[in-house]
Amino acid sequence: MSQESKQARRAWAGRRALSVVVAAGAALAAHFAIAASGPRAVTQEGTVEGVYKNGAAVFLGIPYAEPPVGDLRWEPPKRKDAWKSILKATAFGPTCAQITTLGVFAGPANNNEDCLYLNVFSPNVESAAQSKLPVLFWIHGGGNVDGESNDYDATKLAVQGRLVVVTVNYRLNLMGFLSHPALNKGKFGNYGIMDQQLALNWVKRNVAAFGGDKNNVTVGGQSAGASDTGMHVISPLSKGLLDRAIYESSVPSTIPTADIALTRGKAFGVAAKCGDGADTKTAKCLRALPASKVLTLSGTQSANGPYITGPFVDGAVIPLQPWEAWSNGQFAHVPMMNGRVQDEANFSLGIAEYFKKPRVAFTADDFTTYVKTTYSGPAGPINTPPNYPAGTVEKVLAKYPLYAYASPQLALDAVQTDPGACRARHYDRILGPQTQYYAYEFQDRTAPFYFPKMPGFQALAYHTADIQYLFPLYHGGPEGIPHELNRLQSRLSDQLVQAWASFAYTGNPNGQGDSPWPRYAAKGGKPTVFAQNIPVSTAITDAQFSASHKCDFWEKILIIPD
Repeated sequence: MSQESKQARRAWAGRRALSVVVAAGAALAAHFAIAASGPRAVTQEGTVEGVYKNGAAVFLGIPYAEPPVGDLRWEPPKRKDAWKSILKATAFGPTCAQITTLGVFAGPANNNEDCLYLNVFSPNVESAAQSKLPVLFWIHGGGNVDGESNDYDATKLAVQGRLVVVTVNYRLNLMGFLSHPALNKGKFGNYGIMDQQLALNWVKRNVAAFGGDKNNVTVGGQSAGASDTGMHVISPLSKGLLDRAIYESSVPSTIPTADIALTRGKAFGVAAKCGDGADTKTAKCLRALPASKVLTLSGTQSANGPYITGPFVDGAVIPLQPWEAWSNGQFAHVPMMNGRVQDEANFSLGIAEYFKKPRVAFTADDFTTYVKTTYSGPAGPINTPPNYPAGTVEKVLAKYPLYAYASPQLALDAVQTDPGACRARHYDRILGPQTQYYAYEFQDRTAPFYFPKMPGFQALAYHTADIQYLFPLYHGGPEGIPHELNRLQSRLSDQLVQAWASFAYTGNPNGQGDSPWPRYAAKGGKPTVFAQNIPVSTAITDAQFSASHKCDFWEKILIIPD
């Protein structure tokens, strides 16, 4: 080949390479506009500019609703108006108003009502531009009274799991859940759930701009976030907004009725000196209350007030009880993952010890008092009659003798954790045959504890312990203590991130097949629970799970609607 021919071929190859780069750049721009200061995405409301972190494109504090203040307080959220200039999405939005911080779990306590913001975490722009990625819409926990999205760093899920992760703030406590005659017009009451639904609609409109697939959205959450996930699976207003569901401690069963919510709401109105009438004057009074007054009536730092309901059956947003929906099949039959941690109760016990002055260990009297108080009173799932039969206290004390446990705290953990585990198992057995369903128990009892050291306290696999395995360095609110995972814990973290991502992609935490995590109620097989642990995770039978939590005993004690 002549020198001229070689030069011509090189020139042609150079032009072809340039055209490929230009085409790739055009494809990339469909998802992000690259700026020297950070990635940009063009949403229907306007352009946002984020930051790069840990290999992810991160967009923080994107408003998805108009501030719910003034006349918009206790109204369904209103979609955010468009903006013209580039919005700097480089810092989390304000935390929603809250007072009950549960020790170091949440906070700081504040009166912010302008708090309806969301955050987007996407793999680096090159990865995001190559395909439509599954979306994980994550709802934080906190009993629907506290918590905040800025506690959750989703960069590992985004980069390692190749997901677009959206985290969200929503109205809490009395600001987010209130039924009152003066306010109950149209859609009412479950404002926090409606906030989440508006954010899910934002995802439907805008997630493609971040590399996400609007037709593959997994809704998941922990604790109250798991309960709220169940509300979306049930709610007709969430139809078409989710394709899979993850319940992390765990699937909801019973929530307050409309009557209970209204009774508490009217009592709140009276306590606030606005009254319980249905007139516009009363509504105006309620909406004019200082936010600090509403928060004071919501509770204290360590406990809820008497007017709190959380999500309740309102007939429209939440049309029926969760247990009724599960039993009757009146829900979105999407693939589901449902699980708990092995020592759920140690979280609430940790909070109780945290607020003791001085912080002293639990005693045998604490254990006996708890059992006597709990099992001699009302047995209903939301503290309503009928009462437990005579002799129940003695049966529970005999089943959980103090001498069988290393400390009264561990006895309290067992007697408080096991009923919830058995209730969750009850709904596993109802839901498992109806949809593609996977059950698990997080069992790593070495999990770091983000509360300060307390006398003799053993956290084990406590409620919220598993969050840090999905969201690195999770430590609750600003007073919590972050901890690095050790080598074995990091390996379990990698496995959980992969399972969550595979589930988001396919509805199967394995990606495909039935190993290592068997489907709960696969045809021809026995119900199986996946035990997540170190050094290895293993499948255990439903019978083994039942035995470890004494479900044969509790099924005779508990009143579980089905």
